[in-house]
Amino acid sequence: MCGRLNITDDPFVIQILLDLGIENPTEKIQFSRFKRATDKISIVFQENHQRFLSDAIWWLLLSETATGFKPSKYTSFNSRYDKLNVKGSAAYSSYRYRRCIVVAKGFGETQYKHGKPIHYHDFQAHNAGLCFAGLYKKWLHPVTGEHTLSCSIITLPPHPKLTPFHDKASPLILPQQPELLNKWLDERYHEVSAFSHLLTPSMPQTLIAQQIDKPSLYNPVSEEIIIEPDR
Repeated sequence: MCGRLNITDDPFVIQILLDLGIENPTEKIQFSRFKRATDKISIVFQENHQRFLSDAIWWLLLSETATGFKPSKYTSFNSRYDKLNVKGSAAYSSYRYRRCIVVAKGFGETQYKHGKPIHYHDFQAHNAGLCFAGLYKKWLHPVTGEHTLSCSIITLPPHPKLTPFHDKASPLILPQQPELLNKWLDERYHEVSAFSHLLTPSMPQTLIAQQIDKPSLYNPVSEEIIIEPDR
């Protein structure tokens, strides 16, 4: 998980962004039914008491080129929960000082067997949008002066309700509680022990799962399956 996102012009997605204090979000967000790792996606973050919706490369670690930045050779579109508190890890500093939220309608998972994909599933929030817990970094090119953002989504151990579809990991979906979301985005809040309860797999809202033919086409090949939230 999670290598693709569904970020469509959905009223629930837009409402979340408005609730997070983003003005005119439809003019700023990167919409696409199929966003994959290394693409640019839109993240919500906070600096100096102000909220922003900006593009970021979905790959936390970047490499400098002569004219800009590109994804590093080190895979980093996801940040594992068990690395967040490991000093020296790519996610350690960002977890404390640069947390963000990726708002989406859904996400996709691929199940592998012996290193080969055996099926693909898409997941969508039922009558809602999703808030993924993300991390970001800021980069400044020494020659061009270009400012670039990069990001990752935090992943957890597989949730039991998702293991039939993908048994490696599950995304950290933030409960849409204003106090929690505000604390997550607050760059002045460094007591990450307050987020420890989020690092256990949980299902805060209803998802609709559906098998598809392939990620780039996303044609349904099965009936929808309702995944109920944890109680």
